[in-house]
Amino acid sequence: MHVLLRVRYGECDAQGVMFNARYMDLVDVAFTEFERVVWGGHQVLLNAGLDTQVVSMQIDWTAPAVFDDVLDLELSVERIGQTSMTLVAGFRRQADAAALAVARVTYVLVDVARGGKTAIPSWLREALSQQAPDRCIDLAAAGATTP
Repeated sequence: MHVLLRVRYGECDAQGVMFNARYMDLVDVAFTEFERVVWGGHQVLLNAGLDTQVVSMQIDWTAPAVFDDVLDLELSVERIGQTSMTLVAGFRRQADAAALAVARVTYVLVDVARGGKTAIPSWLREALSQQAPDRCIDLAAAGATTP
């Protein structure tokens, strides 16, 4: 699944590039869209008494993003554990397909009532194992279709 996002002026630092912490903000936005496509949205988890918490984030950069770049985040599930899942977001600049960064985020599933981690239920495991369809969510208003 792909999510297109545009780099906004306020996300850039004094060097004129997107500030490093903003990459994780964009991963969070893309994960929300991923949830919507894969299992119907975050509210589905909340209605089941579940939620996610980030327990690990890692990002490696290869090139900078700058103001007004349209970023293509390609999302995939790298690992499904007993209580956690790892999502990979590959960042590319849409204009030239240049690789910019790769982020890995591990989310643990928590039981809202108990407040602790809980096993991933079969319905969610099944949804995650099917990945997301080859679909493009264009939040950049770039007019793109599925890459």
